[in-house]
Amino acid sequence: MKRKTRIQPINDAAAEVDDNGYDRPSKSQIKREMEALQELGEALVELPKDALKRMPMTEDLADAVHEARRITDHEGKRRQLQYVGRMMRGLTEAETAALRTALDEHRGVNKAATARLHWIERTRDKLLADDAALTDFIRQHPAADPQEGRTLIRNVRREQQQGRPPKYFRELFQWIKTASGAAEGDEEDHDAQEEAGDDEA
Repeated sequence: MKRKTRIQPINDAAAEVDDNGYDRPSKSQIKREMEALQELGEALVELPKDALKRMPMTEDLADAVHEARRITDHEGKRRQLQYVGRMMRGLTEAETAALRTALDEHRGVNKAATARLHWIERTRDKLLADDAALTDFIRQHPAADPQEGRTLIRNVRREQQQGRPPKYFRELFQWIKTASGAAEGDEEDHDAQEEAGDDEA
């Protein structure tokens, strides 16, 4: 009587050996890979429109992603996201790798833009809190118009005292951004600034 020997994987991610002695991915590994592709597909759906245009997607995947973005019904969107996940699983390793690289690059750009946004916000707070801060700013950024800066600071303080909408508060942000040479920021950075202005108003 032959006794079958069961080969246990070292861990879930290890390959299993079938009856013919061939290695194959474990069920846990396959599940993790499928979930990772599903998450990657959902990340594509959540991207801003401009960033999505830069993603190296196949035509079918692009159609599925755009359809998912269009759907507002909860159940309908859930089913479409599952469909996007199935489309992702049909990609080659090279196509998947290209998408991950493009997404990582986008996130890196976003991180830099966010850091710049926070620097401008901190600078704006300093200018509003201390008159001497404007002198320091002009010294560091000689292309800035000191008179315009003083006028904006005065107008921001007045609108804050009167509880008016943050019109000059936002204009001061743009003035700092332009004067510091950061005027080439993208639309996402501008949108983030708009949100910051609304939150702080």
